[in-house]
Amino acid sequence: MVDYILFFAVLGAILIFLLGIRIVRPTHRGLIERFGKYNRFAEPGFHWMIPLMEKMYQVNITEQMVDAEPQEIITNDNLNAKVDAQVYFKVKADEEDVKRSQYSVNNYLYQIVNLARTTLRNIIGTLTLKSANSERGKINEELHKTLMTETASWGLEIVRTELKEIDPPKDVQETMNKVVKAENEKVAAVDFATAAETVADGERRAQIKRSEGLRQGRILQAQGEAEAIKLVNEAAERYFVGNAQLLRRLETVEKALANNVKIIVPADGQLVNVIGDLAGIVPIKKDEAAKK
Repeated sequence: MVDYILFFAVLGAILIFLLGIRIVRPTHRGLIERFGKYNRFAEPGFHWMIPLMEKMYQVNITEQMVDAEPQEIITNDNLNAKVDAQVYFKVKADEEDVKRSQYSVNNYLYQIVNLARTTLRNIIGTLTLKSANSERGKINEELHKTLMTETASWGLEIVRTELKEIDPPKDVQETMNKVVKAENEKVAAVDFATAAETVADGERRAQIKRSEGLRQGRILQAQGEAEAIKLVNEAAERYFVGNAQLLRRLETVEKALANNVKIIVPADGQLVNVIGDLAGIVPIKKDEAAKK
């Protein structure tokens, strides 16, 4: 009989021991209550509690995301916008903050969602639809700041907030798309006109360069001819001093012979005198002489 009692006693002790075992994962922290009153804090690892007398509540301390759920918000320009946001948060790992998350707020997930929705209505209600779409960063900052302030006593850390969407009504969206398309076409037209102007300007500059090149070439040619004349004059002055008239006559003869013209010399005239007289007379060509 004693053996049976001892057996059942050992068996009961083992059963009680097994029932009291609790394992806390690294991603959680535990709050152990005895008869409904907080008793101690449970770090990750093995813990044993008195069955039926004590109870453990495990709290997830990893980063979590909650969706603020889509809602219709009237903007400052009286347009209905469908707004949705996400809030990323986590329970702080120290004992005091874990206790606050359980004892200072009832269902913090539900509270965060409603607080985020209310805050978004207050923020976007003061903005136009256009500014709300262009100032998403500012809205995120204001939403994050408000949630941090309001949840300071909940033992939570609001990691970040993300404005998921701000969708205007369908007809407004179509109008906005047309405006954007028109703006894009305008920019494309301006770019095309600028490119055409650049090409035309390039061609104009090239034409100016070509004209300048031709002008410079003509100037250089004229300068060369002038230099040649100067050299001829200097040679004439040096080697034909007092014989300038004779040089002029020789040049006239050279030009006349080069053009294959005939010179009619009077019977009683000298060739040199005739050539000298031709300095201001147009020579008579072969054809005209033949007709005569």
